[in-house]
Amino acid sequence: MESDSAFVAPEGVYSVTEEHKPLPVPIHSSTAAQPIYQTRLSSVTVRFPPKHSVSPGLAQFLGANLTKDLKKDKEKEREKEKEAVVKERPLLEERSMSSGSTPEDSFSSPDVVATPDLSAEPQQYKLFSHPSVSVGKKKSNISRPKHNMRTTSSTFITRLQSTEGLSKTLAAKQGDVTFLFYNTGKAFLWIEVGSKTKEPLTRISFSAYPTCHDVNPSTASSERLDVIIGFSTGDLVWFDPISSRYCRLNKQGTISASLCTAVRWVPSSPTLFLVSHADGTIIVYDKEREDGIFTATIPNGLTNTPHITINAHHASPVSDEWDPLSTIFVTPPPWHPEAIGKGEKGVVVKNPVSHWRLCRRGVVDFVFSPDNKYVAAISDDGCLRVIDPLAEQLVDCYASYFGSMTCVAWSPDGRFILTGGQDDLLTIFSPWEQRVVARCQGHSSFVSAVAFDELRCDGRTYRFGSVGEDNKLILWDFSSGALHRPKLLGAHHPRPSVSSSISLAHRRGTGSTIQLSAPRYHPAPSRNEVSTVQPVLVKQLDADLLTSLAFLPRALITASKAGHVRVWVRPLVMANASPRRRHTRGTLSVTDFRGVVH
Repeated sequence: MESDSAFVAPEGVYSVTEEHKPLPVPIHSSTAAQPIYQTRLSSVTVRFPPKHSVSPGLAQFLGANLTKDLKKDKEKEREKEKEAVVKERPLLEERSMSSGSTPEDSFSSPDVVATPDLSAEPQQYKLFSHPSVSVGKKKSNISRPKHNMRTTSSTFITRLQSTEGLSKTLAAKQGDVTFLFYNTGKAFLWIEVGSKTKEPLTRISFSAYPTCHDVNPSTASSERLDVIIGFSTGDLVWFDPISSRYCRLNKQGTISASLCTAVRWVPSSPTLFLVSHADGTIIVYDKEREDGIFTATIPNGLTNTPHITINAHHASPVSDEWDPLSTIFVTPPPWHPEAIGKGEKGVVVKNPVSHWRLCRRGVVDFVFSPDNKYVAAISDDGCLRVIDPLAEQLVDCYASYFGSMTCVAWSPDGRFILTGGQDDLLTIFSPWEQRVVARCQGHSSFVSAVAFDELRCDGRTYRFGSVGEDNKLILWDFSSGALHRPKLLGAHHPRPSVSSSISLAHRRGTGSTIQLSAPRYHPAPSRNEVSTVQPVLVKQLDADLLTSLAFLPRALITASKAGHVRVWVRPLVMANASPRRRHTRGTLSVTDFRGVVH
């Protein structure tokens, strides 16, 4: 069964069912875009409504007006969705509202459904939540992108190609449909996974290189998709592929001209997203806002603007030298509520919502924790930072064994953070215990991407995959209980008390800028102090550099730097064949163990 298009894993055979190859580059073309940036993948599953087909004669015989009935059913579904929306408004969205704002600036929509609760608690933690605002007030629908990409005169968009009859094709869809987005060269493509036609639904060519992108699952529907695309110029495009409409943000680098390295929608928010840049910053944006005139503060007194550390009820200047291993440097924009005072009226809010400087080198990537409480960010300075985005504060900072970290993922239950790096290793961190749990050896070159297979993670054993510049696709199984404990672990790295060492915002005290005595920086342990995990499967692929990996419910997807995308169908799983079809433990966080360990 082993071939370039198939491999055998412990659970069965994975085989390629579809491929999307890049278009050949003309030899004599001087303007052809070479793939100098990594191909990134983002996907979303959309449920299309079923088609009701009843003959007109029968409808007339029954005296039923099917059109009205369908509309009533749809209205009832929307009412149920409204009731399901958590009775909170994101705090940062509240910050973006002033008393002079118009109703059109509202950020919630009846079409938006809250993210499903993954925790064992009755309610999931809501990022940037504010309990004082309820949904009883009248809210307008979220706006859509302003400009039509098909008729635009912008030189930023050079070409738009869509499959023939796209609207009819989408209208005929039923049930769950998985869409995949990826970038290659200066092109951005939208495809349907498992479709009979191998042509992309839409292919867009830009004058700049798209470098990262993300689709918002909380607003995804059969009628709209919200996609944010980041570019090498720092520009951002908010794009709806279904309507072919778009809007530009950070136009021509108004806020930051640094290359976009990653973009993520804030979980459960229809408007907020975060973008990391190659200058060491993460910027919070709101797609409903226009770009404002903003200059970020440079640490260590290089500008006259004072550094403001934001707390829930207090802001104070900090004159101490900035240490990126113990704090993040926050620059509030002029319209920030903490900078202008919550009672001030008539202030027009714009982007950015907030600006964080993490380090003096580039931020490579970042991900949200499953419970939405934390952000794990990696950077070129070889550090993994765990950030509390609500308090805008650094929780912990972990050093790599060698070189820069290149990719990061959070386990489905939130217990572990997985990174890959230039040391050819995968490293498993436990934010609960503030230590390195294990390292995974198997790659012989830089690791390009890591991802957890949620269907094969049950809270005891975790399946994850990785791809590297050695063109290896590797599958791993990790169980913390089965690890061999190195003898030197107890002598050099005793497990700290979580209750006494986790540097969370509430322990700082209101308005305090004094750092806790517990260190945030954790140096990398040596090789003989950490357990080693060996691969379950190593598959050498015949392709150019592998850059991306994603696990979908029915497939494994890989992509190369040149834009060669492969879809590997999963092995068939019997109904009672494996207990690891889903993780049974609830989503937990480091704060859930506060006070338990003494």
